Amino acid sequence: MEKEHLIFGIRAIIEAINAGKEVDKVFIQKDAQGDLMQDLMKAMKKNSINFSYVPVEKLNRLTSNNHQGAVATIAPISFVSLESLVEGVIESGKKPLFLILDQLSDARNFGAIIRTAECTGVNGIIVQKQGSAPVNGDTVKTSAGAVFNVPICKVDHIKDAIFYLQGSGIKTVAATEKTEQNIYDIDFNEPVAIIMGSEDRGVNPSVLKIVDEKAKLPMFGTIGSLNVSVACGAFLYETIRQRS
Repeated sequence: MEKEHLIFGIRAIIEAINAGKEVDKVFIQKDAQGDLMQDLMKAMKKNSINFSYVPVEKLNRLTSNNHQGAVATIAPISFVSLESLVEGVIESGKKPLFLILDQLSDARNFGAIIRTAECTGVNGIIVQKQGSAPVNGDTVKTSAGAVFNVPICKVDHIKDAIFYLQGSGIKTVAATEKTEQNIYDIDFNEPVAIIMGSEDRGVNPSVLKIVDEKAKLPMFGTIGSLNVSVACGAFLYETIRQRS
């Protein structure tokens, strides 16, 4: 991981959060305690920053400096707000095409999806602040730099983002095997947001309840599912096919 994308030390991380830096994720030593650590926990929760408890060995691998039990990753990009993203696309006169990633956790899958999104003209990618893959060096490398060309929005809750999109006249379509409807039965030639799920669980059941449509890819082999970045590519290129 690039050292310029790391912040180590409890006070330094608190100051970065309070200064509005794009803190993507914080790694906390499992047994870390103390008043300063409590202040860090409060700052992270107040700002909905993703964090996880890890062994000290993990922190030592991230940095050889005195980390005091906390290391943060800083996103190499600036995130945009959902409102400005959606309003900007609508006002531009373009036919909106958004991508929602429901707690996708692998940075390389994230990067591969961003690369495909850039190639297919996706107007923006929406992820949840908690539980989503970080935008780190692996993401940048796997995206082949596309991460700097596609607007990315972080939201507190995916469901709230879906409601906002629906209220803005944008159809939401979830990619899931839990439907009888085929991808080729869906009309993508209209304002649409495609929802892809996490690698192991797929789209959250509570999200599936509120989307406008659900669609699956036809499968003819013995393996029941595709890698999420491959499946995402199939959905995006079907959208491009219909719009061409």
